[in-house]
Amino acid sequence: MIARLLLLLCLAAPAALAEERIVIGSKSFTESVVLGEILVHLGREAGAAPEHKRGLGGTRILWDALLTGEIHAYPEYTGTITHEILADEGGPALTGIEAIREALAAKGISMSAPLGFNNTYAIGMRPETAEKFAIATISDLQRWPDLSFGFGNEFLDRGDGWPALRERYGLPQTDVTGLDHDLAYRGLDSGDIDAMDLYSTDAEIAYYGLAVLADDLGHFPVYEAVILTRPEAAALVPGIAGLTGTIDAATMAGLNARVKLNGESESRVAADFLALSVETDEESWLSALWRNTLDHLALVAISLGAAIVVALPLGVLAARRPRTGQLLLAAAGIAQTIPSLALFVFMIPLLGIGGPPAIAALFLYSLLPIIRNTHAGLTGIAPELLESADALGLTPGQRLRLIELPLAGRTILAGIKTSAVINIGTATLGALIGAGGYGQPILTGIRLDNTALILQGAIPAALLALAAQGAFELVERAVVPKGLRL
Repeated sequence: MIARLLLLLCLAAPAALAEERIVIGSKSFTESVVLGEILVHLGREAGAAPEHKRGLGGTRILWDALLTGEIHAYPEYTGTITHEILADEGGPALTGIEAIREALAAKGISMSAPLGFNNTYAIGMRPETAEKFAIATISDLQRWPDLSFGFGNEFLDRGDGWPALRERYGLPQTDVTGLDHDLAYRGLDSGDIDAMDLYSTDAEIAYYGLAVLADDLGHFPVYEAVILTRPEAAALVPGIAGLTGTIDAATMAGLNARVKLNGESESRVAADFLALSVETDEESWLSALWRNTLDHLALVAISLGAAIVVALPLGVLAARRPRTGQLLLAAAGIAQTIPSLALFVFMIPLLGIGGPPAIAALFLYSLLPIIRNTHAGLTGIAPELLESADALGLTPGQRLRLIELPLAGRTILAGIKTSAVINIGTATLGALIGAGGYGQPILTGIRLDNTALILQGAIPAALLALAAQGAFELVERAVVPKGLRL
């Protein structure tokens, strides 16, 4: 049925759509990526040119990107819309699809009809643990305050997550850890945690044979899968309408299992679901490595280059004017103390998603070591050397260029090397906001529990850091006088 719908859609699509670019987003878990790939195939069949930004973190990142037009469509869930996205606007009181649709329409966002499955939250345990403590419902957890919980980071803070669950059931547990959802399964299987939050269509539930606790007080709302779109994604609408009611929970769990357990690509799984005989984008590891290297180098080179251009003069100013210098060092230090992921996210409202916010965040992180080392190098020069320079009649600019910077060169370059190494490592987080780089295979590897994929990002990042350090060693040999080198 879906294939016939796509054929009719393709015949009806106007030729003008051939150049239409549609950006599709997905969250950082397999199901969202699979649904995103289904949208990609629908877009191609409609004659558009869809781009898929995978694994863009949590709900707020995707929703904000949709509102600003950075992306044009992404898969979402009704319970998340009411209890997270529209929580401050009376969302939990909304009942029925039409009420939710009207609330979103007021923001210029369209919502599809439900795709056919309810991917609700649940709490899961190893069956032997549940049997040992006679736990079958969430209410039963009240009797065992020493149990340890491991919840996804988003679940820990969202309106329908752990805080509300704890209050509703009066749960006494205090040993609660936030961690990546996919890694929590490892922790549960190894016995490091006793319970975790599940998505009811997770392939791992059957794979690990987990006991799913009954939500006996009905805390979790219905999480019907839907597609949110902007007007720019009009080409997708007929195809999305054809998905209505076609994906039940068992089907979605099967699609997830093909990716998570069988190692198939999301693109291939999505194409098979749509009964499309198309060539999927199966990228070789070498091609992916080259693409990720170029992306990572761009992030690092632009942000670090800009930081050097800005931080060196600021370091000189800090050395020349002590009071101003304290303020500059304090300001750079404050930026350094902001958690890196938070700083990346803070940039999204200003610069959108992708490379620009990642570069801005990396730029801020690179400032402190360069400013501090430039200040330390210049203020550490022996006073008699500066007096000799003044006796020779050198102007302040000449003294800086001919005497001070060469003497402080090793210290300054040490700061730049430190910034470069920090920059290269932190840049891997850029993948969470669509900036690409070595973080992409790392995040995908974590999501798919694939160590080889993680290493495809981690090893090149480490080698790049070593290469950067070696390159600056060569620069030091070129710019620092031989007599000043150890």
